[in-house]
Amino acid sequence: MEAYVVGGYVRDELLERARMIGHPRKDIDLIVIGDGVGFASLLANEFEGARLAVYEQFRTAALQIGDHTIEIVGARKESYRKGSRNPITESGTLEDDLARRDFTINALAVSLNQTSFGDLNDRFGGIEDLQRHILRTPLEPEQTFSDDPLRMMRAARFAAQLDFRVDGYALEAMQRMAERIRIITQERISDEFLKIMESPKPSIGLKILFDTGLLHFVFSEVEELAGAELRTVIVGDAEQEYAHKDVFKHTLQVVDNMAAMTDDVWLRFAALMHDIAKPRTKQFRNGIGWTFYGHDILGARWVEKIFRRMKLPVEAAHRVAKLVRLHMRPMGLVDEGVTDSAVRRILFEAGEDTDDLLTLCRADITSKNPKLASRYQRNYDIVAEKMAEVEAKDQMRAFQSPVRGEEIMAICEIPPSKTVGILKTAIEEAILDGIIPNDHDAAQEYLLKIKDEILSGNPLTERERARDRT
Repeated sequence: MEAYVVGGYVRDELLERARMIGHPRKDIDLIVIGDGVGFASLLANEFEGARLAVYEQFRTAALQIGDHTIEIVGARKESYRKGSRNPITESGTLEDDLARRDFTINALAVSLNQTSFGDLNDRFGGIEDLQRHILRTPLEPEQTFSDDPLRMMRAARFAAQLDFRVDGYALEAMQRMAERIRIITQERISDEFLKIMESPKPSIGLKILFDTGLLHFVFSEVEELAGAELRTVIVGDAEQEYAHKDVFKHTLQVVDNMAAMTDDVWLRFAALMHDIAKPRTKQFRNGIGWTFYGHDILGARWVEKIFRRMKLPVEAAHRVAKLVRLHMRPMGLVDEGVTDSAVRRILFEAGEDTDDLLTLCRADITSKNPKLASRYQRNYDIVAEKMAEVEAKDQMRAFQSPVRGEEIMAICEIPPSKTVGILKTAIEEAILDGIIPNDHDAAQEYLLKIKDEILSGNPLTERERARDRT
């Protein structure tokens, strides 16, 4: 049987990409001329411990050998009914199979056959496109993208991963056909979007999604960040112009800054979403200019809803929401007069994500003025030092109330109720304000001191207690 290695494995070998990313690919695609599933069954017998999964509907099989996955398909032709994302497949030639691929750089096949071992089939000019760093479809772009509209997102993804540009005809087709992405399942769309966010320079892919209109259907809240509004007001006898920066362009730079600092895709998502609510909170105030008050709080509220819509992990949403909510706070700690209490509170709220919060703040520096950017970085160095001092002294990062709910109920002889939470919060506030140290005995003593006031339904604030003591 004729067999060929095809697709990404060949492309990356030719690009020597395995060396660039530091490890070889673990997934290999094979085309077999004939019965791919039968071939896979025979191949599985050659490897001890191999696991075979067969997908009869698509005439494909996946063979797991150690940490490698070999996907095997019989060469085929595909056609699609209008409005359907599921192909009608039939047996075909090697060229039929290569023609149905997404881009010419993925339509390269290397022979595994004894008489032609190592020969490269480049029917559609993929080698030249690799050399030119261009993404071009084997067939007319409209046909390639109509067959599987997800290929439009794959164009953005490969451009970001490989630092390639998309062929002009393909871009025009993507602009005309962007709405067709709606027939693709959210899971497949989000998988491609995550791969864009995981790429070395995500802004390349995000900009393509924006320019083609795909971002409107994929992540409309990010699309709405684009544009800068100018307002002219009369001040005395002169005109004063107020403009705000293009938040979309700023966000792309923040995401790229974050990508240069970390491979953590959820930190990159926090960078993408840190200003997500600015369009909704934008206001013009005379004498001040454009303001975005509360965009951090509103943006944090949006995160989980957006993650659920995009079918992204909700546990990651909680972390992203926290970083979005807090991203404005560290700069307020630069002031030399800031209290330890203010530092404790942000350490308490950020918890184990404190370092990530500072990373987001540093990524948010996009000034083109080197002196200004350097000053901002020094300011965050000051904040980091203050946090380290308070953390060493008060152990706030892993802060948990020293007196737990069960102990509060036992001491106060009350059942589980809202009052338990009020008492627990009062203890935590006293620790954050530096009234008592962060240890069990001090917290228990404070509980005994305040419990009667709170249980009576007329609690005093610490300021009122201080006044009474005076």
